[in-house]
Amino acid sequence: MGLPLAITATGLVTGVGLNAAASCAAIRCAIDNFQETGFMDRGGETILGCEVPLEKPWRGKTKLIKMAAAAINEIIRAKPEVNLAETPLLLCLAEHSRPGRLIDNDAQFFLNLQQELGIEFSDQSLVIAAGHVSVAVAFKHAREMIYQQGVKQVLVAASDTLLVAKSLAHYEAQQRLLTSENSNGFLPGEAGAALLIESARNHPGGVLKCEGLGFAVESAHVDSEEPLRAEGLTAAIKASLSDAECEMGDLDFRITDVSGEQYYFKEASLALSRTLRSRKDKFDIWHPADCIGEVGAAQGLIMLSVLKAACEKEYSLGDRMFAQMSNDDGKRSSMVFAWSKES
Repeated sequence: MGLPLAITATGLVTGVGLNAAASCAAIRCAIDNFQETGFMDRGGETILGCEVPLEKPWRGKTKLIKMAAAAINEIIRAKPEVNLAETPLLLCLAEHSRPGRLIDNDAQFFLNLQQELGIEFSDQSLVIAAGHVSVAVAFKHAREMIYQQGVKQVLVAASDTLLVAKSLAHYEAQQRLLTSENSNGFLPGEAGAALLIESARNHPGGVLKCEGLGFAVESAHVDSEEPLRAEGLTAAIKASLSDAECEMGDLDFRITDVSGEQYYFKEASLALSRTLRSRKDKFDIWHPADCIGEVGAAQGLIMLSVLKAACEKEYSLGDRMFAQMSNDDGKRSSMVFAWSKES
C-alpha cells in the first residue's frame, strides 16, 4: 500500500458502555445489554433491543447528536493537542434509503452536531451516508486528505439507531428482525463512535494500521432473488489484500458486521472459502453485534475500536487481521489491518 493509516484514539457510546474502554471490555467478555424495548412485534411480544442509557431520556435526532458528541468528546479528552479547527470530520450516517432514517437533512445535522460540541471543524469535512461501509469510505477519503492534501489528522464519527418504529416495522415485515415469530434475524441497537486517524508513518510502533482497502458491489444482495455466491465481498477482500500487498493466508483472524442473519454468515463463509488458498488450522471470526445489536453506520467504527483494544490489551488472535462490512443494498468493503508493537 505504502500509504498506511494509524488509528490513534477511539471513542464509543454503546448499550454496553459509555466509553471505549467499557464497551470493548464488555464485548470481550461477551456481555450484552439486550432488554425489552417499548416496541411490540406482530405476535404481541415485546421486541428486545440494546439501548444506550444516557443521563436523560433523549430520543430521535437529539439522541443521535448526543451519542456522536459523547464519542467525539472522548477523543478530544484523550488528544487535547489536536487542532480541531484544522481537522476534517467525516460523519458516517445511515443510508438515505433505509426505512425509518431519522435524519432528513444531513447538512443541518452536521451543523447541529458542531453546535453541540461548540466546535467548527475544517471545511474539508464530509457527511458519508453509506451505512456499514461508511467507515471504509471514510478511510479512503482520509488517506487522500492525509497523503495528498497534507492534512495532519482526520476525525471519523458515526451515530445511528435501529430503535425506530418505522425501521422495526419494515424489518419485521421483511422477516429480518429477531422476534417471537422469527429466529433468523437481528436485534436492534444504537451507538455513537469516533476514531482519530493519522499517517502511520509518524507512528512506527504501538498502533493499529490500516494497510489495505477494497470495495465492490454484490448483485445477490439480501433483498434480491439471486443465489448468493459472495462475489461482491470476495472481490472487495481481494482488492484490500492487493492494496496491502499480502494474501489471506498471511492474516490471523477477521472481524465482521454480521448481526444474526443467516444470509450474512453464509456470505462471510463463502467469501473466506474463495479467498483463503493456504491451509490454516484456525481462522476465527469476531462479530461484536452479538453484544450491541445492529447499530447501522456505527457498526464499522465499533469493530475497529474492538480491534485496537484487543491489540493494545494483547488478547487479539494475531498481529494481522481484516474487517469486512456489507450493506443491504449490495455495497461491500474490506479493510486489512496490522498491529505494530512498540519497538
